This record gives sequence, C-alpha cells and structure tokens, in this order.
Amino acid sequence: MKKNKFAKGWLTACLVMGLTTGLHPGVTVQAAEVIATVSGTVRSGTTAELLLLSTKEGNMEIKIDSGTDASACKVLLPGESISVSVSHGSDEYLHAVRITAGEKKTEASVDASNTSTVTGTITKKGQGDVLYVKTPQGDMEIKLDSSTNMSGCSVLVADKTYTIVCARGSDAYMHAVSISDGISGGASGSVNLSLTPSPAAAVTAQTTTVTGTVSDKTREDRLFLSTKDGEMEIVIDANTDSRYGMMVMPERKINVAVYNGGDGYMHAATIVAPKESVFPVNVDTSNTSTVTGTVGGKSTENVLYLDTPQGQMELKLDKLSSVAGCKILVKGRKLSVSCARGDDAYMHAVGITAV
Repeated sequence: MKKNKFAKGWLTACLVMGLTTGLHPGVTVQAAEVIATVSGTVRSGTTAELLLLSTKEGNMEIKIDSGTDASACKVLLPGESISVSVSHGSDEYLHAVRITAGEKKTEASVDASNTSTVTGTITKKGQGDVLYVKTPQGDMEIKLDSSTNMSGCSVLVADKTYTIVCARGSDAYMHAVSISDGISGGASGSVNLSLTPSPAAAVTAQTTTVTGTVSDKTREDRLFLSTKDGEMEIVIDANTDSRYGMMVMPERKINVAVYNGGDGYMHAATIVAPKESVFPVNVDTSNTSTVTGTVGGKSTENVLYLDTPQGQMELKLDKLSSVAGCKILVKGRKLSVSCARGDDAYMHAVGITAV
C-alpha cells in the first residue's frame, strides 16, 4: 500500500515537474504557493472535494478545499474545459488554488421577469453550457450563462442536488438565472409561497421520509397515508411545512417527512407532492377577481379544480403567493380564491383563503 501511494505521488511530481519546465505551452508558473496552471477537461467521477482532470500529459487528481477560488468557474461537469492553478499539499495531493473556465458561446437573451424554481440532480449527461437536470417531474435541459448567479453553491458537479431558478430564453431553452446548493426550503416547488399562519418553528427532531397514497379518511388535522408497511396516521400541526404539498387528494402519491411527536403519533415535518414543471406566463395581477367554491378531487399541485355554483373552474397555481387559514387542502374544503387571467388564456390563483 505504501509503495503504491509513493509511486502515485512520484508520478504526480514528475507530471508537475514537466509542466513547470515548459512542456505544456498553456502553463504559466505563478508566485506564492502556486506551482503551475494546468489546462484540461473534467473527467467523470469529479466531486465537490476532488477534481479529476484529463490533460495532454495524463490524468490528474486535484483536491478542492475551502481555500479554492472557484468564482470564475463553478461548473465541473464531465467534458468541461478548464484551467486550474495548483499548489503542493502536505497530504501528497495537488490542491486547486484557482479554477477558471474556457471560452463560452454567444448567449441568448433571457426574460428574467418570469421565473420558475426547480429542484433536481445534475446528471452526467450535462456538459458545456447545458445542464441535464433530473427532477421529480421529469428531466430538464437548462442552459448556463455567464450571468447565472451561482453564489449560493460551491461548485457544480454531477450527481448532486441543486435548486435552480430558471427563465425562458430567446433560443427556446430554459436558462439558469441562479443556482444554489441542495433543496431550498426543504423540498421542491415554489419558495415564494407564504402560509398564514406560517410554520411555528423548524422541526429539529430526527425525521424519516415515507412515501404513500392519501386515504379518503384524511382531514385537515390528520393525514392518513397508505404505505407498503400499512396505513399511517400522521398529525398535521403548527410546525408542519406544507408549502410543497398542499393538495392532499385521495389516491394521490406524496412524500412526508415524519417524526415522533412524543404523544404516541407521528407528526408531519414537511409534505412534498409531485409538481410538473411549467413555462413562465404573464399574469395581470392588477386586475383580480374573487370566487368561492369547494376543492374538487382532481386538484393537483399545478391546478386547483374549484367547484362553484356556476360550475367547475380550472385555476392554475404557478402564481399562487399566499394561502391563509389552512395547512393542507382536502377534497370538499370551502375556499375563497383571488385569481387573475394569464396570457395563456387560463385563470391563475393568486391567493387562497379558507372559509
């Protein structure tokens, strides 16, 4: 084992010596602890802690740590062309001091006034300026721009989950407006929805995520979930964050993060229901109308089917900004809904109040 480690360190040292003696025309030796700048393409298997780089001289393993300056290039997906300033580490690894990107293509104009938020995992297919993102609603192709705000993430690597705010570009692609690490707000979906009353406090107890189908016994303070292990009775309380799964309709499959409430019941920390990705539309919120009705059983996280005396209304939920008076919406619940017309000819719910 020691012999292999020594051999690996010797090969790396020889590679760096070759780089610093001018064998690579793109290499520049800098002052301080930087011993060389190497150019190459990112290899599959790169993580947020270890950069695997393919160069003309061979393959390199370069550590990424808290001191690495990745502000000029945070995209470390397979095939991406980059340059890396490296220094020696006491652990026999080379360490990245600064990472910079290669030349980018001409970019399309983006309508950043109409955005959608998605949460998903970057796949290995992503390369160049196109990200392939696997979300609960399906796969998406999202373009990266030089203006993409990536201050919320360290580096962008495959097989890691990110929250992406995106908007439609003039090239018909969705473009990333901003990217941040992990799941914003604890789940996928809109992060702008406010609940009244809001969750009383963040749940700090250890949680377990369960998946199941909503039972028709569910009511506003109790969620009955049919799982592979049997039916669960889950308490909906003041701490439950239901922003990402409000439409709790019979036969709908949902995910619930649960914890032991100390009262003999499991309690819901967060509820997450499937939500389809939607294209941005313009909605005239300066001209709203209010309708009253009851929740129809076909309702989803994307569309509220509201049964009114005049018939059933189909209200899109992509512009919903506030919900008051309830944690979850169950079939038959009476609501007052403020809505406005969009340029897609649909009515969009802006605010919902339980009656």
